[in-house]
Amino acid sequence: MMSQVRRSAASIAANIAEGYGREHRGSFIQFLRIAQGSLKELETHLILCGRVNLMVESDVLRLLTQSDDLGKMLRAMIRSLQRKP
Repeated sequence: MMSQVRRSAASIAANIAEGYGREHRGSFIQFLRIAQGSLKELETHLILCGRVNLMVESDVLRLLTQSDDLGKMLRAMIRSLQRKP
């Protein structure tokens, strides 16, 4: 389970970097959306880790709060890129 957490967390950053590296706004937006999916996958793994007692509940809640903040940043970045002419 912890390897799944690490994999999905790494996937978020990797997709942001890959999209940025494509140097095309449409591709960047698409990869930001993929990063959002990886973020949701990470959140699911964190919840499961809490349910099966692989992580302390307070750690799960702290990470989910940080995850929510990151999700807001991704959504704001996508909206900003979509508004540009």
